[in-house]
Amino acid sequence: MSIFTIVAGARPNFMKIAPIIHAFQEKQKAGVDVHFRLVHTGQHYDKKMSGDFFDQLNIPEPDANLGGGGGTQAEQTAAIMIAFEKELMENRPDLVIVVGDVTSTLACSIAAKKLQIDVAHVEGGIRSGDLSMPEEINRMVTDSITDHFFTTSEIANTNLRKAGVSEEKIHFVGNTMIDTLKAQMSNFKSPEGPVFESLKAGNYFVMTMHRPANVDQEHSLKAMIDAILEGTQGLPILFPVHPRTAKNLQNLGIQAPNLHMCEPLGYLEFNYLVKNAKGVITDSGGITEETSVMNIPCITLRDNTERAETIHLGTNELVGTDPKKLKPYLDKIMKGEWKQYQGIPLWDGKTAERIVDILLNSY
Repeated sequence: MSIFTIVAGARPNFMKIAPIIHAFQEKQKAGVDVHFRLVHTGQHYDKKMSGDFFDQLNIPEPDANLGGGGGTQAEQTAAIMIAFEKELMENRPDLVIVVGDVTSTLACSIAAKKLQIDVAHVEGGIRSGDLSMPEEINRMVTDSITDHFFTTSEIANTNLRKAGVSEEKIHFVGNTMIDTLKAQMSNFKSPEGPVFESLKAGNYFVMTMHRPANVDQEHSLKAMIDAILEGTQGLPILFPVHPRTAKNLQNLGIQAPNLHMCEPLGYLEFNYLVKNAKGVITDSGGITEETSVMNIPCITLRDNTERAETIHLGTNELVGTDPKKLKPYLDKIMKGEWKQYQGIPLWDGKTAERIVDILLNSY
């Protein structure tokens, strides 16, 4: 029997693990002797940030919740490592599967390797080159001890080869986030409320901002919001607000009749808004993947990206954090002159099947 432990902790992880779980369940139905445990580290413990995803993405309740949320990054890392070590000693698997680049990814890969348990990193090899981002440190440390790298792009493969990773450890499989997107697209649903009900498809923007470079400096946050309000020419802007950002916006007294701030949304509701938007303005990496596949214009308010394929082949443009550079990009969206999705290799909805086949051939 093959035994695997799948780790999830923060909001983006759930979209990435859901298709892997479903692929394992299909193997079990077909009579394959495989067992998996789902461990939720508790890194995100807010209902909207994690609980909704179990329902919407049809993920079983976790076998364990480590309760590792809260505190500084170091405190959170330590809490998750201590709890996950105990979990592994009580339920030792053949391999631990970590996804993405959050604190849980780093903490659980270290705990596993110190117990001599193999680690597979789904989304291995992606790099922004920006060590001021905690996620970049998480990726680099995780990839330095990983046994199997499941990659989303040829760019990630190249990064791993340059780091000296041997070819047999690199598995170019595609993107499980896109598996979830394709599987769930027919289930997307409008959020409830008068603001959402009044929207016209293709006639509003969706915005997300959470990175410290954009939201922690009040002056630059105000300048960016002002530039966005000007460039979108009065069209509605839907802005699901991260709690930290909400506080900063409140301090600044930022408001406009077409700027609609709301609570974080569930996966199905948020992507309904994205799929029907005129464009998306974000500083998130994952959203640039989804907008590309849905062929929705995407502006990224960052100076670098770990997902360069979304620029080369997708609908994403890296604009930076200077509000003065925003207008020409918004003008292009308003005129309907944005580039089209070219297709990214293996982003076809079958990535999880490839991952599970490789794992079952190895363990």
